Amino acid sequence: MKLGEKLRYLRLVEGTLRGLGREMTQQELARSLKEEMGQSLSQSYLSQIESGARPHLTNSSRMLLAKYFKVHPGYLVDDPEGYHTELLSDLRVLEDTVDLWLISGAERFRRDPEVCHALLTVAKHEDSRKCLVLMGAILETPKLVDRLLEVLKPERAAVASATGDSR
Repeated sequence: MKLGEKLRYLRLVEGTLRGLGREMTQQELARSLKEEMGQSLSQSYLSQIESGARPHLTNSSRMLLAKYFKVHPGYLVDDPEGYHTELLSDLRVLEDTVDLWLISGAERFRRDPEVCHALLTVAKHEDSRKCLVLMGAILETPKLVDRLLEVLKPERAAVASATGDSR
């Protein structure tokens, strides 16, 4: 993952943790750094990092952002080609990985509010793994998706049946 992607991802996670329901904007991050950390980075500097126009952080910027986001300073660099962060032994680590994956997916589907909201809701659940297992069981049961949609989201089911869309 590139540094710019990591910074954008951290803004998304921070926005979610702060209850914004969206990523924290670069401007909000710049303002928060000044208010909460007593140091500043400009929105334009953050933009240059995220766009890749500035491929590296200064050491002081790296330390400030690491402290703010509560990550190791070494995280705020480009990952080497082929580098993987997944650990396969600890279930809690796996659940955290699933949650981060869901949040990342929500970011990718931010233009589809229903999907974005659903992914964030699962990620915030105490046991997101159990939610995904349950979803798998629902999908394996013929016609259960349509029936649940009729009961839980009647307005969505009406639109789906009118358009022939079974999503």
